[in-house]
Amino acid sequence: MAFIDEHVGQRHEDAEGQGLRWGVESICAQLTELGAKIAPATYYEHRARTPTARQVRDAELRPRIAAVHAANYGVYGARKVWLTLNRERAADEPPIARCTVERLMKELGLHGAVRGKVKRTTISDPRTPKPHDLVERNFHPLAPDRLWVADFTYVSTWSGWCYTAFVIDAYARRILGWSVSTTMTSQFVVDAVEQAIWTRHRDGHDLTGLIAHHDHGVQYLSVAYSERLDTAGVKPSTGAVGSSHDNALAESIIGLYKTELIKPRRPWKGLDDLEIATAEWVDWYNHRRPFEYCDDLTPVEAEQAHYAHHQTPTPVGASE
Repeated sequence: MAFIDEHVGQRHEDAEGQGLRWGVESICAQLTELGAKIAPATYYEHRARTPTARQVRDAELRPRIAAVHAANYGVYGARKVWLTLNRERAADEPPIARCTVERLMKELGLHGAVRGKVKRTTISDPRTPKPHDLVERNFHPLAPDRLWVADFTYVSTWSGWCYTAFVIDAYARRILGWSVSTTMTSQFVVDAVEQAIWTRHRDGHDLTGLIAHHDHGVQYLSVAYSERLDTAGVKPSTGAVGSSHDNALAESIIGLYKTELIKPRRPWKGLDDLEIATAEWVDWYNHRRPFEYCDDLTPVEAEQAHYAHHQTPTPVGASE
């Protein structure tokens, strides 16, 4: 049927070189000679048939599914596309079934991102004193600003290696601070935690008693990093040497960063375009990307929901 629709009315030449236009009958005759037997009456009956409710609904949903997938870095699988569509649908629109989204995504050739392995970045100095492990692999605090985790990763660019550091609040997996650099000095991880501290202080949160967990990288054991935590009243914590499980949450978020942004958009030119893209991704991650861990809320929404049901934290510097 689609073939006839595509070719009916097109010009062609007959055996005597005269210009003619293909009609339904002539196309059906040619198809029948080639072994695809179809009668003109069958075609006309098909054209006159009223589309089913499912066909109409599918036709309306296909472009919306493709738009949601494209607008979210092309990394959403059927579940997140389904959640997003239902969050954005009109109040009078019926709920969209997950199986419908799965079926239409398969038809459209759309799928979610597949995560790979994360490259280890830790360079440890055995002579440097290390904080104790205050976390013991418990990455499920009961409120924000109880536990932060930090780590960084490599990114290959045309200009050479770049490095991206993150600071994440473990409660809702929100990225509070990040930094991109061309060198692995301690300053670039200090910059990331500085942004995280500023973000919380801006919102009036007191960080006294907060634990900041990281691995044994020399950047996180530096004097500058330790002093910045101490000034903010934050307690440092480190896991065991060589154990990825002791900083699994930070490595998981870095895995998302590499899978959802770095690998699909490579090659990267250098620091500037990587920094801009990272800023855009972090904003999307915090405000638009739903997490099953957060009951399908975004990290920011999960924190807001917590504060809505608990006493508002006392602003820094406020009197008792």
